[in-house]
Amino acid sequence: MTQAPSKPHTDQPHIVINADELIHIEALAEGAFSRNPALADRLLEELGRAQVVPSEQMPQDVIGIGSHVTFRDEATGQERAVTLIYPEEADIALQRVSVMTPIGVALLGLTEGAAFHWDTRNSQRRMLTVLRVEDAPESDSP
Repeated sequence: MTQAPSKPHTDQPHIVINADELIHIEALAEGAFSRNPALADRLLEELGRAQVVPSEQMPQDVIGIGSHVTFRDEATGQERAVTLIYPEEADIALQRVSVMTPIGVALLGLTEGAAFHWDTRNSQRRMLTVLRVEDAPESDSP
């Protein structure tokens, strides 16, 4: 007698999404179906399994839009720091990574210490670990 698996996503870390960001991110994903259906589907899948919380209850160690994130590639030991942002603000030269990229989708909603698999654009599977999550400063002015 075979049993159905108890949880289909047991290897995926828990994610939390800011309710204030959810509608914008869903709209981005839906708009991306014609250009990149696999990425759009992956993002909507992640949103579907996320715990959605009001912005005032969002834990500080969770990656959201505007978070500065440091993560490590477990295969190489290399660390990288990026800021997760909306596509219109993306600038790879400034380490500003869009939520509408494979790494952006993978990082969204994770907490410090979470380890996750990430599929690169070259179809390589990597294990990454979130080392630090910091809020982006609201403004550089006093």
